[in-house]
Amino acid sequence: MAANFFWRFLFALTATALAACDRGPEMPESAGYGPNPTLPSPHPTGAFPYVNIARAVGWPSGEKPTPAEGLDVEAFATGLDHPRWLYELPNGDILVAETDAPPKSENEGGGGVRGFFMGLYMRQAGSNKPSANRITLLRDADGDGVAETKEVFLENLNSPFGMALVGDQLYVANADSLVRFPYKEGDTRIEAAPEKVADLPAGRNHHWTKSLVADPVGSRLYVGVGSNSNAGENGMEEEHNRADILEIDPATGDTRVFASGLRNPVGMDWNPATGDLWVAVNERDEIGDNLVPDYMTKVRDGAFYGWPYSYFGQHVDERVQPQDRELVKQAVRPDYALGSHTASLGFTFVGDSALGPFQNGAIIGQHGSWNRSPRVGYRVIFVKFENGAPVGAPKEVLTGFLNERGEARGRPVGVIVDKRGALLVADDVGGVVWRASAAKKEID
Repeated sequence: MAANFFWRFLFALTATALAACDRGPEMPESAGYGPNPTLPSPHPTGAFPYVNIARAVGWPSGEKPTPAEGLDVEAFATGLDHPRWLYELPNGDILVAETDAPPKSENEGGGGVRGFFMGLYMRQAGSNKPSANRITLLRDADGDGVAETKEVFLENLNSPFGMALVGDQLYVANADSLVRFPYKEGDTRIEAAPEKVADLPAGRNHHWTKSLVADPVGSRLYVGVGSNSNAGENGMEEEHNRADILEIDPATGDTRVFASGLRNPVGMDWNPATGDLWVAVNERDEIGDNLVPDYMTKVRDGAFYGWPYSYFGQHVDERVQPQDRELVKQAVRPDYALGSHTASLGFTFVGDSALGPFQNGAIIGQHGSWNRSPRVGYRVIFVKFENGAPVGAPKEVLTGFLNERGEARGRPVGVIVDKRGALLVADDVGGVVWRASAAKKEID
C-alpha cells in the first residue's frame, strides 16, 4: 500500500513538473521523420530532465501486439529476463541476449539526487534491475513458429549485447570487452571460457549497450559504442572511443574509430542493395519535445556526425561549451530522421521476404520515449528503400505496446528477419520474443 502511494505521489509530482515545462511548439510527430525533418528552436530543461516515461506493467494473459494488416503475430518465446538483442545462427537457432545495464557506483554517475530519481524512473520503466548476464538459445525445430527449445547458451557474461558468428568463432560484445567462444553447429550450450579480443569503453556507462556486426567476409568487426553523457556534460575526457563505431580486427584486436559523433549508435546492418553499413542512432535529450530526432544513416568511413557539438548536421547545440566550430563544419547530415525521443534501437534490412507488405526496406524497433510529451515510439516500423536509400513515410508493423492508460505492456528492442522470412522482435518489458509473419489467409 505504501509503495503504491509512493509511486502515485512520484508520478503526480512528475505530472506537475511537466505542466510547468516549456517543451517547445506543438508539432505533428510526422514532422520529425524523413530526410528533412522540421527542427524547431531548442528549449533546454535545465538541471533536472523532463521525465514522462511509461510505467512497465507487462502483458496480461492472452494479449499481444497489434500487427499491421497482412501480418499475424504470436509469441515465439516467453518467460525471458529482459531480452534485448537477437542473432540467428546458420542452422536457424536464435540467440537472445538477456541483459541489462551493469551496476553503477557513485563515482560512475549512480549517486546524487538526479541519479537516485533517474534510477527510480528506469525501474518503473522495466529496466535498471540486476542483469541476467546470459545468452539463451531458442530452437523451433518443427517450424511451427514457436521455440520448443529454450536453453542457457552462455552465462556469467557482463551485460552482453551484440553477437556475431565468424567461421567457428562466436563473438559477443560485453559492456566492457569484445570476447569470443568456439562454436560448433547444433551446439545448445558453450562451456568454454571467453577469450578477450579487445577492451571496449566501460566505466560510467551512461550508454552501456555494445552492438556488433561482422563485415560480409568476417575480416573486420564493427562495434557501436554510445556516449558517456547526454551532450558532453561529463567532460570530453570521458568520451574516448565513445559515440563512435569502432572497427576491430578479430585476429589482433587492433581497434580504430570507423565513424564518430554518433551519440548512441545501436542497431547496425549491411544494405543488401549497396553493401554499405547502416546504423540507427539515438540522439540527445532535454531540449524539447521535437529535438533531436533519432535517425538512421549510411555510415561513411571517417565521417563525423556532430555529437556533441551539433545535431542533424551542423545545427549547433549551444549547451556544449567550449564548442569546436571547425569540427562542426565537417558534420555529416544523417540520411533519415526517425522521430525525436523514439529510442530507435533495433535495425535490420528486409529484402524480398515472406513478410507480407513489408519488403525491400528497413525495420526499426522503437523502444519508446522518456523525455517527451506525448509519448512516442513503443512500436516497430518499416521504411521503404529504393536505389539504396530510404523513401517515403514510415509504416507501422507492430503497435499496441502501450495500453489505453499509457502504460507499457512491452517495449520493442532488437529486430531480425529469420531465414523463414518472419520478423522476430525482442520485447524487454514483456519478457517475450514476438514473431510476426504473413497472415495465413494470404498464403493459403
